[in-house]
Amino acid sequence: MSKKSKKPAKPAAPQVKPVKRTKARRPAAPKVSSAAKVPRKALQPRRVTHRAPQPIPIPDRGDVAVPVAAAPIAVLPSAITVAAIIDVGFGNTLFIRGQGAGLNWSSGVAMQCEADNRWTITVPTHGPVVFKLLVNDLTWSQGENYEALPGEAVQVSPSF
Repeated sequence: MSKKSKKPAKPAAPQVKPVKRTKARRPAAPKVSSAAKVPRKALQPRRVTHRAPQPIPIPDRGDVAVPVAAAPIAVLPSAITVAAIIDVGFGNTLFIRGQGAGLNWSSGVAMQCEADNRWTITVPTHGPVVFKLLVNDLTWSQGENYEALPGEAVQVSPSF
């Protein structure tokens, strides 16, 4: 005994092949030959040497004021050259002590002997220098202190 269903028969669905879905692929990167590769040394940062600042061009804006930052100006020290004309004797040295240009009153700086009776020293400074000369950094010269301004070449003849 077979039972018949009371439901109306549905027509058969059309046969369609299922579509396969695939992920989109990225295009392959172009291959680089070893000759075209950048050397590792080229990828390292370069050392930059200091260069003088270049002027900044200011566009013409009519009556509009354009603020311009002033570049710092480097002030180079001037030098003072002291030459002493005196014969201090064989085996003795002339020293200088003072205030300014790295000099002090407690210890002296030896001067260079250029001739039998000529001693010189050049010291960089930004301001005036007050100084006195000593033989062997022990015996002070007589008289007042000497003074010099930046850029001067002073010649003295001290007495001891």
